[in-house]
Amino acid sequence: MRIYISVDIEGATGIVSFSQCGRPDGEHYDFAFARRMLTHDVNAAIRGARKGGATQVVVKDSHAGCKNLLIDELESDVELISGIGSGTMGMMEGIDASFDGAFLVGYHGMAGAQSGLMEHALAGGVHRFWLNGFEAGEIEISAAVAGTFGVPTLLVTSDDAGCDEAKGALPGVTTYSTKTGFGRYMGRLKHPSVTGPGIEDAAAKAISSARVVPTHGTAEPTTMRVAFRTVEEADTASTLEGTQRVDAYSVEWTRPDFLGAHRTAYNVFHLSMQGRRFGS
Repeated sequence: MRIYISVDIEGATGIVSFSQCGRPDGEHYDFAFARRMLTHDVNAAIRGARKGGATQVVVKDSHAGCKNLLIDELESDVELISGIGSGTMGMMEGIDASFDGAFLVGYHGMAGAQSGLMEHALAGGVHRFWLNGFEAGEIEISAAVAGTFGVPTLLVTSDDAGCDEAKGALPGVTTYSTKTGFGRYMGRLKHPSVTGPGIEDAAAKAISSARVVPTHGTAEPTTMRVAFRTVEEADTASTLEGTQRVDAYSVEWTRPDFLGAHRTAYNVFHLSMQGRRFGS
């Protein structure tokens, strides 16, 4: 059995602030701690996957510059996908139909998730994101990428808000919460001595339920819409051919299939970043 693990950082053990996990301006005071905790959670997921019968595990580092995990401290005999390149799968780069299941480790709640620690969606300038008319976050989007290849998402680790989101979007998925948010930057955190065994047990359980968890897919053609935080971000994003300006803050696009819409999303986000430079 082959398992693919996509790894974000905001939902990892012990993390409550972007300043811990690498801010865009580089002002991260506790990144070494965050890297250790993230590696701790991923190792627990790997051990659980193997306990459940996985014979190969591929890990995708998916936060920011994708150089967060400490490869020399990962469980032995895993493969790590790291760094930024020209791929079009985003947080799920490297997944294909040869995998039997996907884990989403360290993920966070969607933009607007109440009491969701560091809630956001896809990019810092995104205020809200919709997939075929329904609000979605990175959990559902990553699961949809996996589903395109017929790969079910078996496990999600996050805070309470992210786990609730996963249960609502992915029937049958196994979840494990590392913490409870008291707002965007405050939470009640479980100790690593608790989350390690907890994630390991959840991963083993998820593997055992693989045959009954449905594959997550989306309707085609696929329509995506994003509401940005500023007008200038929407100004530049809407210059991409095939997008429509919905209102001052929002841009929408439709593609024949999910992966095409997903690729367009990343182009839209890259263009929106140019808008942030206006007036500077």
